[in-house]
Amino acid sequence: MDDVTPDPRPWYRGIERYAWIVLIIAGLAWAFDSFNQNLFNLVRADSISHILQGHVPTAQLEAQTRQVGANVTAVFMVGWAIGGLIFGMIGDRLGRVRTMMITVFVYAIFTGLNGFVHSIPAYMLCRFLTALGVGGEFAAGAALVAEEWPERSRAMASGSLQAISGIGNMGAALTALALSSYSWRAIYFVGAAPALLVVWIQLFIHEPERWQRARNAPTAVPATIPALFTDPELRRNTFVGLLLAIAGIGGLWGIAFFLPDFVRSILKPALIAHYSAPHADALMKRYSSGAFLVQQSGAVCGMMAYAAMSNKMGRKPALAIAFVGGLIMTNVAFWLMRDVTSILILAFPLGLFASMPFSAYAVYFPELYPTRLRATGIGFCYNAGRIIAAAAPFTLGKLAHDFYRASDGAFGYRVAASIVGFVYVVGLLGLLAAPETRGKPLPE
Repeated sequence: MDDVTPDPRPWYRGIERYAWIVLIIAGLAWAFDSFNQNLFNLVRADSISHILQGHVPTAQLEAQTRQVGANVTAVFMVGWAIGGLIFGMIGDRLGRVRTMMITVFVYAIFTGLNGFVHSIPAYMLCRFLTALGVGGEFAAGAALVAEEWPERSRAMASGSLQAISGIGNMGAALTALALSSYSWRAIYFVGAAPALLVVWIQLFIHEPERWQRARNAPTAVPATIPALFTDPELRRNTFVGLLLAIAGIGGLWGIAFFLPDFVRSILKPALIAHYSAPHADALMKRYSSGAFLVQQSGAVCGMMAYAAMSNKMGRKPALAIAFVGGLIMTNVAFWLMRDVTSILILAFPLGLFASMPFSAYAVYFPELYPTRLRATGIGFCYNAGRIIAAAAPFTLGKLAHDFYRASDGAFGYRVAASIVGFVYVVGLLGLLAAPETRGKPLPE
């Protein structure tokens, strides 16, 4: 049962050792999940351009690389959504721990295989299959942490789980920096390593008592997506969660995660003018990875900030700050980034606000559903939202292509980011109907 008695101790005091083990292992699973997601973001332009060379006229290569990159990102997001929907239900039926093991293995193996491909269709297929595991892991891990931590500490524990994803993203940036002189294929090969985590999960974690009670209850019914719409409260919560997910995912994956590509478009003319092509390309890789690293430092701070703010002022006000901040910083960052200095300064607040809503998905979504539907509900909101939000990177890529100027390679991204940034308004609309769950126990 949740500890609902007021407790003056800090959130991390008086917590059982096993709860910490759960948070650490679930955090590692999610960190490696994010690590594997962002290896792609960091090598997207380089890898796709390499595959397209010889098949596309040189004059069209840059624009075509942007469009194909956006399409591959959209395919990845759709696969992520499908994986989340399927494994969300599996997480309620088969268990949080077993589901986490399966999904970690899937995303690790297919990321490694991505390093072997030589065509865009094969590239897309590996990204899609990787995404099935990536999408499924979050619901299982978020439900597991929420169910093993007491109410007084749940928000900060769940926020920490999501913040650890930023560490995984930074790990991806450091890997890309360390291997920048090697082929993009070597970077993907590193992504297979997290498969070893499956052994640790099996040895040290068991299914939560909450889940076991819910599964064995005489009135237990199979967890299905239609069950999320069986009564007015569940139906409202599901629609609210869907709108919140569309806003955050669209903002992060449709705008902020294009930062490495955007940085390359800003710096490319000056670097090519002053350095040989190989040297200029190496510098672009380093600067784009460095900017992404700064961005993810901001992301970690933003996700922890949301968890702390949601404890003080409530889940809804903290989310409103995140969405308004995301809309403002998208325009500020994409229009004011002009050189290395401005890029590094603005990458931090861009990452902070763009990632802040994702902490809410770990903190808030588990509080919207009873135990028997928790992973299903988290998986549906997070990933049905992702299907719709997949239009964001596609739209950004199309607009960046349409507004492309040879005299200013970054102009198309600037215009596209301003337009796609209005996705944050969707989240603000969702908050109008959202329930406040701060200080309430998890629904049984």
